[in-house]
Amino acid sequence: MIQKLLVANRGEIAARVMRTAHALGIATVAVYSDPDADAPFVRLADEAVRLPGAAPSETYLRGDLVIAAAQATGADAVHPGYGFLSENAGFARECAAAGPTFVGPSPEAIASMGSKLEAKALMEKAGVPVLPGATVDDSSDLRAIAAEIGFPVLVKAAFGGGGRGMRVVHSADELVDAVAGARREAASAFGDGTVFLERFVVDPRHVEVQILGDTHGEVVHLFERECSIQRRYQKIVEESPSPAVDDALRAELGAAAVAAGKAIGYTGAGTVEFVLDQEGRFFFLEVNTRLQVEHPVTELVTGLDLVALQLRVAEGEPLPAEVTGAVLDGHAIEVRLYAEDVPAGFLPATGTLHRFRIPDLPGVRVDTGVEDGSVVSPHYDPMLAKVIAHGRTRAEAARTLARALQRAEIHGVTTNRDLLVDVLREPEFLAGRTDTGYLTRHADLVGGDGRAGDHRHPRALAAALARQAANRSEARVLGGLPSGWRNVGGMPQRVAYTLGEETLEVAYAFRRSGLDVTVDGEPLAVRLLGATPEAVELEVDGVRRRYTVHRVPGWSFVDGPDGSAALAEVPRFADPNAVAHAGSLLAPMPGGVVRVLAGPGDTVAAGQALVVLEAMKMEHTVAAPVDGVVGEVRVGPGDQVETGQVLAVVEEPAEEEAS
Repeated sequence: MIQKLLVANRGEIAARVMRTAHALGIATVAVYSDPDADAPFVRLADEAVRLPGAAPSETYLRGDLVIAAAQATGADAVHPGYGFLSENAGFARECAAAGPTFVGPSPEAIASMGSKLEAKALMEKAGVPVLPGATVDDSSDLRAIAAEIGFPVLVKAAFGGGGRGMRVVHSADELVDAVAGARREAASAFGDGTVFLERFVVDPRHVEVQILGDTHGEVVHLFERECSIQRRYQKIVEESPSPAVDDALRAELGAAAVAAGKAIGYTGAGTVEFVLDQEGRFFFLEVNTRLQVEHPVTELVTGLDLVALQLRVAEGEPLPAEVTGAVLDGHAIEVRLYAEDVPAGFLPATGTLHRFRIPDLPGVRVDTGVEDGSVVSPHYDPMLAKVIAHGRTRAEAARTLARALQRAEIHGVTTNRDLLVDVLREPEFLAGRTDTGYLTRHADLVGGDGRAGDHRHPRALAAALARQAANRSEARVLGGLPSGWRNVGGMPQRVAYTLGEETLEVAYAFRRSGLDVTVDGEPLAVRLLGATPEAVELEVDGVRRRYTVHRVPGWSFVDGPDGSAALAEVPRFADPNAVAHAGSLLAPMPGGVVRVLAGPGDTVAAGQALVVLEAMKMEHTVAAPVDGVVGEVRVGPGDQVETGQVLAVVEEPAEEEAS
């Protein structure tokens, strides 16, 4: 029996594992990096051990430090979560040698799936359909290999996953750069830069099967999940069951997944991933020898706790009857709530979460590792939470989940929340017509944190009135007077906010006839029903809406039934030094400089890549904003930069004087 469990991970998965361990009476130990010192999962654990540093390579990827922490605290088991060391066969062997039980499959099973090329060969031998592919190195004839496979091809990291180290290549001319970029990214994320080429199936469905094996030779499947809606090859919407899978196909997929599990002697929870093409044929992708991020949807449709089952399998128990006889119940959908700027191309975002609240609705589950005051750093994956809804039908689950997201209060960090709500309400999604090309076809579903629509003006007014009410409540003189009261009518009060790239100027005055309002000079017919520093109720065009307003220095976060907006208050007197040179390249996020592709005096074109940054384990290219000549470069490889920092300056060429 496991008495004390060390969770070798962070964030929401660490907290999720600990909650189940505690329910089973198992004590827990957390390990944490310096940026995570105050994270909720650290407080949730019974004991915690610091891993000095910030980068994953010096903290969560240090198996020796993790094992030392287990020994120091007397932990007799280690749960790796997902990512980091979860699919590291060497770490599993080191745990066995040092004493703690590794909660997962055997080192041999992990090793057999660690190389995606070796895994494909093993699966083909077991009768599981696979796609053609080949590994490549410095001596490989990339053009010949790609021609044999057929374009388009996918450049893919042989070790790891999560979309890192992946590139789609449509022509031979793109191959060299794509392979080099994938190698760098894979080496940074997984410590191994090996990549291979594989036939790329255009716009398939991504369908995976949950398997569970015990130490007595039993392997079963717990149905499928569909994870087709992705950006940068990372899933953002997952569901079970798949709307494309009927009973017959479910049986075929399940049989193939079980065959895959038995071929490697699988124990514990794992996932066999497939692509499903337009003709309904499926092909093996990989086996994830760990718990998946999206495991909650399987839990909700089966009523099982997969973490509890992992722990019981690790203790040597056989699979119970509720697993071998599991049945599907209803439908579950999960979305991954990320700190990222969707309109800017899904760029990771950082900052402080001033408020993080998701409504507690029936059928809604929230797995998160953040809370009010949490800091989203550039060191780790920017996922804030997984929000999951279970319903009697798929449509019911989608509707409930969309409402929970729309009414959430997420303040201080840009997120993909609006995109997720749009997807959950989009007709093609609701009809079940999803594939990996879904977001490309629906590029209009970019969200925007309240930047679009007809509700910007009422939200800006709500922010202004809450601000005015707060000022009135803090007044030291005549504090009993009603907010906005004037003995003699005067000039309107004015305040301006920025919403994205737009500026909204609100002018309002309390008259005997009511509230007189203009926004950007346009009159707004509105009736004020109540205002406090935290909430404003307005009637616009005969419709009453109540807005909650959360104010922090310089910002007002407005939430209402018509959506949310993050409004930055415009200072009355702007700082002239805050304006950057017109040709400045600004860092879109905090990160490290990987490469500088041009130097002073170089002629460049608008859109040409000049600096490559690495943030949250992925590369991001910063391009020249204008045609011109590089005047100065302010950073070099290895430098750490902050959001908005000037990386380089491009001078527009002087116009030639007329002869």
